[in-house]
Amino acid sequence: MQLCLSATGYKFKKMFWGFIKKYTLPIAMVVGIAGYKWLGALNGLTPFLVFLMLLFTFSKISFNNLKPTMLHLWLLLIEIGFAVAVYYLLLPFNRIVAQGAMVCVICPTATAAAVITKKLGGKIEFVASYTLFANIVVAVAVPFLFPLMSDRGSNVTFLSFFLKILSKIFPLLICPFLLAFCIKKYMPKTQKFISEKSDIAFYFWAIALIIVIAQIVKSLIEDNYGGKIEILLAVSALAVCLLQFFLGKLIGKKYGQKIPAGQSLGQKNTVLAIWMAQTYLNPISAVAPGAYVLWQNIINSWQLYRKNRGN
Repeated sequence: MQLCLSATGYKFKKMFWGFIKKYTLPIAMVVGIAGYKWLGALNGLTPFLVFLMLLFTFSKISFNNLKPTMLHLWLLLIEIGFAVAVYYLLLPFNRIVAQGAMVCVICPTATAAAVITKKLGGKIEFVASYTLFANIVVAVAVPFLFPLMSDRGSNVTFLSFFLKILSKIFPLLICPFLLAFCIKKYMPKTQKFISEKSDIAFYFWAIALIIVIAQIVKSLIEDNYGGKIEILLAVSALAVCLLQFFLGKLIGKKYGQKIPAGQSLGQKNTVLAIWMAQTYLNPISAVAPGAYVLWQNIINSWQLYRKNRGN
């Protein structure tokens, strides 16, 4: 009897967590929307959750395979150049829309991109390498670019705003990699434990997603811009999402890495993007990366559907 109950409990637990994993996005949206008044106040936890998420993700990477290629360089140049171009093209139209679209481009690759790449039949080593390189480049580029694009630094000097962003962004993106490297080199038992528990990064992502969605809802309710700006932000996010997947696949095809390049450039760490927008840009611009979550998941679902059909 006890054995039967134990087996039933294990089966229920497996089904429960399977349900959570499958429907994380809608669950996070419901929880974030329902509890925006309270959960929005937890925004200070987001950097720590992102840090832990990256630490557990980098723990799975084989550092010997992190070799930069010309395709990595091209994608990085496209990412930074496209971000700047998008901002200044949209700036005459609307500053907030320009900020929202730009942060959707400059944000580094999502940690889940390697998982989708594997399911699509691509090489995950390329995506893992690009994820690391993109985090390093973004950590350097954002402190230079955001003071020029943000209206929050109008009362301070470029240098002070640059140093402020650098002090937050650089440790958040680079320290997880350095810590993972040191643990792997000098603490093999700890590294084995972290690597075995690397799936916990998914739950850190889920918690962070709930908080940032709550923040977006809070901004939407409290802002005075009306619904038009939110629609424009969502549309701009769709446009840059499609363009990034297209550009990644286009240049990746020339190097025989169509799938990994498309996912590397198109699938974004939207939790980080939303946090950056809320912290350093106009908070309402975070609607764009919030919408990007939906667009990239729709694209990924469509790609997986085609892959499963054998197309």
